[in-house]
Amino acid sequence: MEKNVQPLRTPQEIDDMKWSLRRHCTERDRFLFVFGINTGLRVSDIVPLRVRDIRAVTHVIKREQKTGKIRRFYINKALRAEIEAYAVGMDDEDYVFPSRKGNAHITPTQAYRQLVKAADMLDRSDIGTHTMRKTFGYHYYRRTNDVAALQTLFNHSAPSVTLRYIGITDEELDASLEDFSL
Repeated sequence: MEKNVQPLRTPQEIDDMKWSLRRHCTERDRFLFVFGINTGLRVSDIVPLRVRDIRAVTHVIKREQKTGKIRRFYINKALRAEIEAYAVGMDDEDYVFPSRKGNAHITPTQAYRQLVKAADMLDRSDIGTHTMRKTFGYHYYRRTNDVAALQTLFNHSAPSVTLRYIGITDEELDASLEDFSL
């Protein structure tokens, strides 16, 4: 059965996830989550990053693994501060998300396992790697109401795809039916 992965819709849910990752996993896993919810990148594009790709830059320039397209993602001041704090003592050639096994980065599967482990500690079964991307999209849309820009950021084919992906359509339909009765 397919997992119904959802965005984290409130600041408290985000803080709870950060806490659980720090408490039950590692700082690497917490930073992966923070990086993911602040960039909207797919986990397959996040895990192979090297420190040189994200340290002291305003944009991450990445060829997306899924689409093959070159994308530019903005790194704001708050995320740059997180990066600097996390990367202290790391060399530019180091993987940002190193594996404990050999000289490699973690896999998307390992990232998934860590997110699910932290979610389990919060009694949540709706968390996966896409939660990071969906959380970014959900909050971006809520703050800007600019579905066209989000569609471009996510490289989706239509606004309806983007809204469905971030869970807006069902939520708004439910809200519109809340007080509806005949």
